[in-house]
Amino acid sequence: MVSCCGFGGTAAAQNDSGPTSSLRFVVVRDSDGKPVRNAEIVLHPVKGKGKQASGEMELKTDADGHSSVDGIPYGPLRVQVLAAHFQTFGEDYEINKAQMEITVKLKHPGGQYSVYDSHGSEGKPQ
Repeated sequence: MVSCCGFGGTAAAQNDSGPTSSLRFVVVRDSDGKPVRNAEIVLHPVKGKGKQASGEMELKTDADGHSSVDGIPYGPLRVQVLAAHFQTFGEDYEINKAQMEITVKLKHPGGQYSVYDSHGSEGKPQ
């Protein structure tokens, strides 16, 4: 499933300013490598100095943790992956090939530090 709010209007839009790429995403659990279904993948174009450009595209993974999209312009791309019961993933990629596969390993959330818990002198965050 693809919903699009940028990148030229449609997921398969060809950008007249240069070459485009076909991206394939694989989203799995870091703990055991099993696929994560219905993970939301949000793609943001990135402009100069690492700032997010306007427009985004949202994808969802299938039962095998896969999703794909065509027509992504070459250049920097910020990828965020959100899924229930997992830490949010975010990383910038340089799109520079006609076909690319990006594998994302999602981690379960870690425990949170609380001042109300007993930590002793070794448990204090630095």
